[in-house]
Amino acid sequence: MELYKNQSLQIYNTLSGEKSTFTPIHDGNIGMYVCGPTVYSNVHLGNVRTFMSFDVIFRYLLHLGYKVRYVRNITDAGHLTDDGDVDNDRFVKQSRLEKLEPMEIVQKYSVDFHKVLDTFNFLPPTIEPTATGHILEQIELTQKLIDTGFAYESNGSVYFDVFAYNEKGLNYGELSNRNIDELFANTRDLDGQSEKKNPQDFALWKKASPAHIMRWNSPWGEGFPGWHLECTAMSTKYLGETFDIHGGGMDLKFPHHECEVAQGKACNGHSPVNYWMHTNMLTMNGLRMSKSTGNYILPMELVTGENNFFEKPFEPNIVRFCFLQAHYRSVLDISNDAMVASEKGYNRLMESYKLLPMLKASNTSSLDIASWKQSCYNAMNDDFNTPILIAQLFEGARYINLVNDGTATLTTDDIKLLETTLSNFLFDVLGMNNTASGGTSNTTEKLKGVVELLIEMRKQARANRDFALSDQIRDQLLTLGIQLKDGKEGTTFSV
Repeated sequence: MELYKNQSLQIYNTLSGEKSTFTPIHDGNIGMYVCGPTVYSNVHLGNVRTFMSFDVIFRYLLHLGYKVRYVRNITDAGHLTDDGDVDNDRFVKQSRLEKLEPMEIVQKYSVDFHKVLDTFNFLPPTIEPTATGHILEQIELTQKLIDTGFAYESNGSVYFDVFAYNEKGLNYGELSNRNIDELFANTRDLDGQSEKKNPQDFALWKKASPAHIMRWNSPWGEGFPGWHLECTAMSTKYLGETFDIHGGGMDLKFPHHECEVAQGKACNGHSPVNYWMHTNMLTMNGLRMSKSTGNYILPMELVTGENNFFEKPFEPNIVRFCFLQAHYRSVLDISNDAMVASEKGYNRLMESYKLLPMLKASNTSSLDIASWKQSCYNAMNDDFNTPILIAQLFEGARYINLVNDGTATLTTDDIKLLETTLSNFLFDVLGMNNTASGGTSNTTEKLKGVVELLIEMRKQARANRDFALSDQIRDQLLTLGIQLKDGKEGTTFSV
């Protein structure tokens, strides 16, 4: 269903600094690119938060009926932290540390990355290209930038000419709101800086030193691609010269995404992306996560409980639920108390959800389910506001409990609408794992049948004045977490 035709989606655009109505380039179709992991180490929890945010965005766009091409790359070469030092290649450094070939490092941590994302029930992207699989495209882009006067070769390396870019009326710094003169003034001297015309010029292609393992032939000699160029090559190949959404963590805004804007404009004469989206950082116990300070935990350590920060393991659904209670543009702080509170809240929400098949329908409704349903859409339409959506889901749970207690009524159609809406937003949009939480309709129906059989046996026992058996059935069900409630209209139960 093309639900998007009846919904007005607002997205905060980093480039404009404000929310605006989302209008895709091609009606009903969306191109979205998200900077993926650099696979030289285990994916960290902050990365998981970023990818989870875009997983929910992807899910909601699909739910609205858009056809989405979601491209999330794998950086497996060329991620230099410092253009002036080719030995500062993270893959080379890690391969030396672990005494493995660089591509063994890539394979090891790519497997870890996918395992972690599968654990947290992520949908796979439509396309997952790798930097090493697109060397030719990067060489072609580099040559094009040289030909158009935006890049120059120096000692076997090629650099983007930031000063020339600005001289032609373009604005390096527009995405991050940085002043080019300040950027030049604040740049520190680096080894190899003399190769560049200007300190802010960044590498498109780097000459490989004799000891550098990852290297490819190019018109400028053997070398490897610059980090920023990889994403421009892969995004434009699969999504076109201009596409709808580009996302990533706020730490990538500068210089990585700023460089992508410059490369795209220099190559094609126009902005490469219509909506830039950035997630905020994740902290733990109010402090930045850092290996050097010891305030650090891996995603799977949170699930297994093998850490010194949390009192027990937390299942992936609970972690996901906790993360989504913060808006993607807000700082998310996790702690033991926050995880415990999320677990209680999630379990309470699921307990209500499991009551849905047992609700008794009435001829009239005393609750406005249609308006509540639209409030769920309104939350996600407001820049994917998952905390407000979750608050609305709890409101839906409150409706269930009111009907179950007999203090409110719903028709059969409204019960079905309530169930469908909760299911869509809990599982399809927020990405909770329905199977893991034990909430499948088949399981619920079987439970309902067994408990109703025991309720009937208890009713017969009471009719026969066998109160010992009646109490035994009630008490043993209670030990299993199933509470019987005797009322004027008969006995009901809650789980």
